[in-house]
Amino acid sequence: MFVYVFQASDFGHTTGLSLNNDRLYKLMYSAEVFLDRGKGKLQDSVGYRLSSSVDVVLLWRNPHGDDDQLIQIKIKDVHVESVNQHRGEKSIFKGKNPTEIFGKKNLEALQRPVLLHLVHGKIKEFYSYQNEPVAIQNLKRGLASLFQTQLSSGTADEVDISGDCKVTYQAHQDKVIKTKALDSCKIARSGFTIPNQVLGVSSKASFTTTYKIEDSFVVAVLAEETHSFGLNFLQTISGKIVSKQKLELKTTEAGPRLVSGKQAAAVVKAVDSKYMALPIVGQIFQSECRRCPSLLEHWHSIRMHLQPDNLSEAEAVRNFLAFIQHLRTAKKEEILQVLKTENKEVLPQLVDAVTSAQTPDSLEAILDFLDFKSDKSVILQERFLYACGFASHPNEELLRALISKFKGSFGSNDVRETVMIVIGALVRKLCQNEGCKLKAVVEAKKLILRGLEKTENKKDITMYLLALKNALLPEGIPLLLKYAEAGEGPISHLAVTALQRYEVPFITDEVKKTLNRIYHQNRKIHEKTVRTTAAAVILNNNPSYMEVKNILLSIGELPKEMNKYMLALVQDILRFEMPASKMVRRVLKEMVAHNYDRFSGTGSSSAYTGYIQRKPHSASTYSLDILYSGSGILRRSNLNIFQYIGKAGLHGSQVVIEAQGLEALIAATPDEGEENLNSYAGMSAILFDVQLRPVTFFNGYSDLMSKMLSASGDPVSVVKGLVLLIDHSQVILLSGFPSRHQRHKSRPCETIAVECNLGKHDMKSFVSQIFRVTMVVNGGITVDSSFVKAGLETSTETEAGLEFVSTVQFSQYPFLVCMQMDKDAAPFRQSETKYERLSTGRGYISRRRKEHLVAGCEFPLHQENSEMCRVVFAPQPEGTSNGWF
Repeated sequence: MFVYVFQASDFGHTTGLSLNNDRLYKLMYSAEVFLDRGKGKLQDSVGYRLSSSVDVVLLWRNPHGDDDQLIQIKIKDVHVESVNQHRGEKSIFKGKNPTEIFGKKNLEALQRPVLLHLVHGKIKEFYSYQNEPVAIQNLKRGLASLFQTQLSSGTADEVDISGDCKVTYQAHQDKVIKTKALDSCKIARSGFTIPNQVLGVSSKASFTTTYKIEDSFVVAVLAEETHSFGLNFLQTISGKIVSKQKLELKTTEAGPRLVSGKQAAAVVKAVDSKYMALPIVGQIFQSECRRCPSLLEHWHSIRMHLQPDNLSEAEAVRNFLAFIQHLRTAKKEEILQVLKTENKEVLPQLVDAVTSAQTPDSLEAILDFLDFKSDKSVILQERFLYACGFASHPNEELLRALISKFKGSFGSNDVRETVMIVIGALVRKLCQNEGCKLKAVVEAKKLILRGLEKTENKKDITMYLLALKNALLPEGIPLLLKYAEAGEGPISHLAVTALQRYEVPFITDEVKKTLNRIYHQNRKIHEKTVRTTAAAVILNNNPSYMEVKNILLSIGELPKEMNKYMLALVQDILRFEMPASKMVRRVLKEMVAHNYDRFSGTGSSSAYTGYIQRKPHSASTYSLDILYSGSGILRRSNLNIFQYIGKAGLHGSQVVIEAQGLEALIAATPDEGEENLNSYAGMSAILFDVQLRPVTFFNGYSDLMSKMLSASGDPVSVVKGLVLLIDHSQVILLSGFPSRHQRHKSRPCETIAVECNLGKHDMKSFVSQIFRVTMVVNGGITVDSSFVKAGLETSTETEAGLEFVSTVQFSQYPFLVCMQMDKDAAPFRQSETKYERLSTGRGYISRRRKEHLVAGCEFPLHQENSEMCRVVFAPQPEGTSNGWF
């Protein structure tokens, strides 16, 4: 064979590969794919390798230009084996010939030639039989894409199996290196993901092809494509796919003569009229499930695990996730059949699953099933609505459906309020996913903003404020400022807490001017809950020197408990090194702002922030602030948990317990601005960045007495349910091997169960806030070529609980309060399954599992709390009676 060593500039008149006339090029080809966790070592992986000989001939060359060619590529002598050569007798391919592995029709299709029209080295048309199986055509597309190259350095847009991609060429003396930017590829992408970075999946992809070229044709080609995936908040959940293709020239010999003709298309018809011009871009292939149970059969097999008493077990969550996958392939009629045959105990969990499926059929089925005009299925309606609020990838149709429901009639006003609150949550999620200009989103924005502008009903104002607190519309900030400064106590407080959720760029100087007026009461008297929240917003959003100085100068002049709270807030900023700490330290250098008289205030109010977990790439924090009235009665308790990945954050949970107007119960004097407050206690919660509808414990003295007499002692839960929190799915056309990557995470939540107990003998009250979750994260990567499938499945499970207990001792005044925040010991289980499976049913499977116990702990709070706990739980001297007499 004639060998020609060239420089990049010596390629002559050809810009791409060029075949000699009347020659048959015989090459060896191999394509392999393997999967593993992270490192991608062959000895630990699963996957398969296809090898064959390939004949390439030039059928036609344009008489007017050598760079316009029609070539034929034919695969022959196919062989399939496992990539793991240590498998030996366990190999699923052992003793199987190609016909048994592929099936006769698939093998015939694979060995049928394809025609490739190349112009200046780029693929203009890909010709094949139209009715060939998609998976087989994709294998041919992967091989054909290797013949697209250019012999000079530069960048270009190329269309191949990966889509329309940007590629970079580097030409050297005897080789060309092509790097494909896979993230630039324009292709119809199947799947979905969640926009929140904390809950999201990170991925990296690379594709490099190295060509060794002699006499303007390839001597060897080596292509390697890699995709790696990792769960952001739990990096032990990871996976990697590696695909390699190798093409090597063995020999050339005499071949057929060129076909005459002026146009390539005419030549193709002359060769075989069955050839059709098909897209070179890979097509999505979905294998059919064989011997799969019907939806109803699947439900009957798992429903026992979804009984209310079993929801805290990981088995329940695993079955919940599996059933969601089945629901995504089911029709509306099948889903309705299951819904209509279920009883009331398991129906709420079924509603969670159907809503979490997030398909057009599941949405239509659940909307047909639920009757919002009836007050008999309020629990089911609210379970549906909260599942919508937590939806991982909501679409415009879901939002449009809720807007339509809101305009209709309701059997329960609570459900109506929840619909609007969830509309706000969906608006934010769609805007995060670049859907702010969708018609339904624009309509929902108008509905929220016009509602706040026009309504005078206090309940409706609260409802729209809660919706805006979820939606976080920048255009809603003027309305929030209006209600924050001019509204009544609870409404004013709600508006300020909504502002608290906005990111730093939205808290402008104009916004802070209003908040400063509220805190310093320049225009009207405000409740201390409103003032302290306004101060917190200022201090958390790049406060100026004068803003910090004025807040520090106010300490010492405030009511006793508010004074203690503000002092604790400033000390917490300094101790936890929050962004405002540098400015606070700068101001404290002034004696007028920093002196003993100002910073020696007493009281029970507190603010404390700490770490639940801290790693180089992530952190979990908790914060607890408690504000008391001057009479020693709880005014507001606020417990927050945040998860951070880099600079991205997720408000995992918030529990706010508020009380007001209770001074009359102990004949105490109300604080300034709170003299006319109605007796009230309630709870508000945020869960996974979604504000929930607040719960009222009692409203008014008569309601308090009624509920005390009728109390059952059972905890009050803000929300219960099975939540699909992480939902990621994508299809990758991997050099001809279609692969599917999925991540699913679910939590059954009995969130914020609040239990109250009054012990008569020791005059102590116990208030317990309990946050219980069982978390299951399932992930999987599947490579499916129809005739063989390889996969990696991972699962992580834990059952965790967080309890916050407030113990109030009434035997002395002011009351003694001890707070305890405990994390239960929790099992942490991880499992890994790798498999290879032929379409005929023969398979290989490998399983690994490990488990350990994560120790429980008690989280530290402020020093004064520790001292008070020692008094509340002081050991009783021997012989001392616990009774009253």
